Amino acid sequence: MRGFTLSVIPLWWAAGAIAAPTRVQLAPPAEFTPNTRVGPGGNRYKDSPHFRVYDAASDSVANSVLQTLESAYDCFVTGQGWRSTGLSFNQDNDNGPWYKMNVYDVADLGANTAANTGTDSATGLSFLNVVTQWMNTPSITVHEFGHALTYAERYWINQGRTGAWWETVANFVADTFITSPICADSRARYNQPSGDTLMNLKKVISDSFQVIVDGSRNTGNYYDAWPFLTYITNNPDNYAGLGMANFPNVWRKYKRDSNETPLHVLDQLASPTKIQKIVGRYWARMAYVDLGHEKARALFEKQRKEFNYANLDSQGGGRYRVKPARQPRYMGANIIPLKATGSSINITVTATAAYTATLAVKGTGGAVRYIEVTDNKVQANLASGEEATLVVANTPNTLYLYDPFSLTSDVNRGLDYQLQIIGASV
Repeated sequence: MRGFTLSVIPLWWAAGAIAAPTRVQLAPPAEFTPNTRVGPGGNRYKDSPHFRVYDAASDSVANSVLQTLESAYDCFVTGQGWRSTGLSFNQDNDNGPWYKMNVYDVADLGANTAANTGTDSATGLSFLNVVTQWMNTPSITVHEFGHALTYAERYWINQGRTGAWWETVANFVADTFITSPICADSRARYNQPSGDTLMNLKKVISDSFQVIVDGSRNTGNYYDAWPFLTYITNNPDNYAGLGMANFPNVWRKYKRDSNETPLHVLDQLASPTKIQKIVGRYWARMAYVDLGHEKARALFEKQRKEFNYANLDSQGGGRYRVKPARQPRYMGANIIPLKATGSSINITVTATAAYTATLAVKGTGGAVRYIEVTDNKVQANLASGEEATLVVANTPNTLYLYDPFSLTSDVNRGLDYQLQIIGASV
């Protein structure tokens, strides 16, 4: 949900120094200690082992949100090994003390704001404020819990170039909790149903040309760009250093106080594979939403005729040029469905800068094969019933130090390219 704001400080900012990590930790207690100093406090509350809910409208509401949050905690902290939200982000080890996270049922947080995440700089703990009507909505409460998890992991705090990515991560956490087999056991353990995906394919695919995480007001994609993180965690291309088991390293391997972007740490994690190759393949898989996310793929099949694919202008004779307004920006892409006119497709790409392009060919059974453009050319033979989509991504050799909330000319510079296509039209 849009409009998740903090009343005083940006999400990625918190006072106090962050020390180097020590991963050896003592076992946490079964029941964490309450901390009444975090947030506004109150006299009416209900507890679970890791959370305390204040001022819920009823015991039923309190029990419901506690079950949801305990289920999410079980998935991400107990199951996947993310750092506990009960630990201070100010401390240099993981040996406790462990405190319950405070959750406040509030009447109003302002226009378009269903919930937000606050921090207490003295304790190094976060807390959640949730508007009453959204207390039993996991897409809201677990989204905010995703912010708390990011705070707990410490090393993106005060790093402004990660700022927009906090929303990307939070929606990734929410969708993973609601839909993914990764959290299936935790959902079952706490009687939490699975649900529909939160993926906004109309935005992700129709505006795929945008900077991969764009925090621009009103037009940005930073709440919607999280399918990239689903790709990173499901890791269908089996890149070393990626996958759900390695996901916490986006924080733990982040270069301290570097103010680098998450793309920089992902480039490090996946070495020797470059992030440019990974981004290119991510966008190729978005041609048919082939991410290992079955609910998202079903949504794609349902909605695919509604997407905006108007990326090119015809120059005649099978030649096409990208529309200036749709030129892919930094790590963005054009997804170009093709209409085959024969059993073979040949494409030549002419571009003004570095790019990664891939021809995605989908068979009648749903399997997709990926053929990389090499030396500016790609060719594929199509069997009966197969369909093809060309994906062109702007993947410069340089990784830019960019702030998604303040895009500069280098990241907003589009990739100008032309295509010569034989055996298909656009």
